[in-house]
Amino acid sequence: MSGSTFGKIFRVTTWGESHGAAVGVIVDGCPAGLSLSEADIQTFLDRRKPGQNKYTTRRSEADTVEILSGVFEGYTTGTPISMVVRNKDQRSRDYGNIAATYRPGHADYPFQEKYGFRDYRGGGRSSGRETIGRVAAGAVASLILRELGITVKAYTKSIGPYKVEANAYHFSEIEENPLFMPNNEVAQQAQAYLDTLIKELNSSGGTIECIAKGLPAGIGEPVFDKLDALLAQAVMSVGAVKAVEIGDGISVAAAVGSENNDPFFMDKGKVSKRTNHSGGTLGGMSDGSPLVLRASIKPTSSIARKQHTVTIDGQDTEISIHGRHDPVIVPRAVVVIESMTAITLTDLLLQNLSSKMKHLKKVYAEDKNVE
Repeated sequence: MSGSTFGKIFRVTTWGESHGAAVGVIVDGCPAGLSLSEADIQTFLDRRKPGQNKYTTRRSEADTVEILSGVFEGYTTGTPISMVVRNKDQRSRDYGNIAATYRPGHADYPFQEKYGFRDYRGGGRSSGRETIGRVAAGAVASLILRELGITVKAYTKSIGPYKVEANAYHFSEIEENPLFMPNNEVAQQAQAYLDTLIKELNSSGGTIECIAKGLPAGIGEPVFDKLDALLAQAVMSVGAVKAVEIGDGISVAAAVGSENNDPFFMDKGKVSKRTNHSGGTLGGMSDGSPLVLRASIKPTSSIARKQHTVTIDGQDTEISIHGRHDPVIVPRAVVVIESMTAITLTDLLLQNLSSKMKHLKKVYAEDKNVE
């Protein structure tokens, strides 16, 4: 299967299936000398692991990471970092009734058409467990960014019709509720909504917002590898994402230029913006203001309610999907979106080192007194 690698310099390759022996990732292009331990990675993985509350799948996985290569005496060596998470709680029997049936909303049908067969146990390579590798790589990328003074933070902006408005953010409350919303009151309303959907054998979608601060201006390649274009690719490659917005997003279609443009002004000798409708990007490059993106997550496709479908031999039928499934994907996907953003930014920052001669001189000619 091609297409399992993302990035040009900071290259991330994920591998493994939901009900295989393990899932994992290889991170190539990480600079040597970064302080890195399994505990650093585990902190990120614990944010997406299942079984944390009633709004996540009851699959019981510790998701314990092992670093197999690329780290020596607590520091990266510059060689590929290989990380693995063993699958411990597979229950393939839960999927026996779908072996010959296409699940609505899943990749079953196109996967069968593309390859001629499929791993029906939890979706195989199309399962959400593939994101474990992304999150492990995202932890590495986030550590690199942190050393450069750049922070990336994602959170749940909305669940179904319940949305946290920008003027009601309380970022200290994100970790205080199981939905990772920056407003406990809205989170309580969303939880009541999810409780109703669970009783109705249904599921919900929502929106994740991610903000990166401290990013210097000029990051991103102005044509095909625009900052916003690569972010869209990275985030859209997450299975449940159906739309990506940067800054004001789709609302720009109803705006006028005088409202949508961000006026510049000088602030203590530095170019700044009065507003940030652009979401931190101009012409495919960062503009020095906070980078703001949102990902729209579809409702969980696996629901116990009866749905119409067909079998692999072309017979109409009905299906009720049983097993251990999240009634909402959004909370566990927060760290995935954060990780894909961090991976993209890290790769583009490394690419940006070749954009100016002074960057090269600082590394290679500084101690040679080259003019």
